[in-house]
Amino acid sequence: MNAPLKDRPPAPESPLAKAVVDALPNPLIVLDEEERICLANVAAEDYFQASSNVLTRQQLGDLVPFSSPVFGSIAQARASAGVVNEYSVAVGTPRLGGERLVDVQATLMHDEPRFVIVMLLERSMAHKIDRQLTSRGAARSVSGMATMLAHEIKNPLAGIRGAAQLLEPTLNSDDRALARLICEETDRIRDLVDQMEVFSDERPLDKSPVNIHAVLERVKRLTTASMGQGVSVREDYDPSLPPVLGNKDQLVQVFLNLAKNAAEAIQNNGEAGEILLTTAFRPGIRLMVPGTTERITLPFEVCVHDTGPGVPEELRPNIFDPFVTTKPGGKGLGLALVAKIVRDHGGIIECVGRERGTTFRVLLPMMRGTAAPRDFDGDDTP
Repeated sequence: MNAPLKDRPPAPESPLAKAVVDALPNPLIVLDEEERICLANVAAEDYFQASSNVLTRQQLGDLVPFSSPVFGSIAQARASAGVVNEYSVAVGTPRLGGERLVDVQATLMHDEPRFVIVMLLERSMAHKIDRQLTSRGAARSVSGMATMLAHEIKNPLAGIRGAAQLLEPTLNSDDRALARLICEETDRIRDLVDQMEVFSDERPLDKSPVNIHAVLERVKRLTTASMGQGVSVREDYDPSLPPVLGNKDQLVQVFLNLAKNAAEAIQNNGEAGEILLTTAFRPGIRLMVPGTTERITLPFEVCVHDTGPGVPEELRPNIFDPFVTTKPGGKGLGLALVAKIVRDHGGIIECVGRERGTTFRVLLPMMRGTAAPRDFDGDDTP
């Protein structure tokens, strides 16, 4: 039932006041002394994926776990009669299917001290920007390292391998095995250096309009063909997306890497699981291009969700750094290369934890001069 009229906070005095509250970009709710939701703005409706009428029939505990720090902030606001800020709080609900990192601001209504205003300030954009800059720095670091390795290590390796090959015919069987081991290990080091040389390629991309759904369909076919039983691939596309300006082969490399990582995580977990490929149009996300006054919009959202064991929370902030990996024996260069390719396309990639599994979210800019989203017909031609 709705809260009794006497328990509700005063309604905005004018349509303008209500319009101002609803125009706030951050979720705002008002709670009574029993933590019942008495008022919710439009952003809160979107955040909790429920209408205001539904929200005002619930308590906060119906939406947020009782163990959440949000309740501590509310209690502190009541006790101190002031403003309480709690930073970097994970807030999730069963309806959302995961957690979002937010800053929580709780304020007591002095005219009506029974009520507390709670505002959730989403930190996702700040984190996207931080990770974008981190990915740029990481790519530059690896680029310099790759150049140094190519010049200073590959030449001596070739000499070592050549000497081992010359010695091999003159040795007995036991020593010959050691000579072959030297050749194999130098080849392994050379292959690692070759992989890292990719990071030193700073040539401009050969870009053209790309149908992102054609890219994902190819990724789906390749992933399905290479993985074993127990892993299914499903898609949920927004068919109206216009083309993306990018390099098709490199975009395939990005999402194929993410999909294969997801499949391996599920298989290594020893349970059946699912990979979900999604696309969406998210207007309103803008990013300043470092070193310029230009601002670009990043409305294209492409996600790879999986139901594997997930990326450990302590690794998540650095998962796109070189040599950071969750795979036994992994080199930790795959996701660093993915971050470089996304960065070369002017986009952002982030790793988001879920209740079950992991989501890798890629945000890409819209091609300049593109009109409203059009229907997707499955063809490579935009």
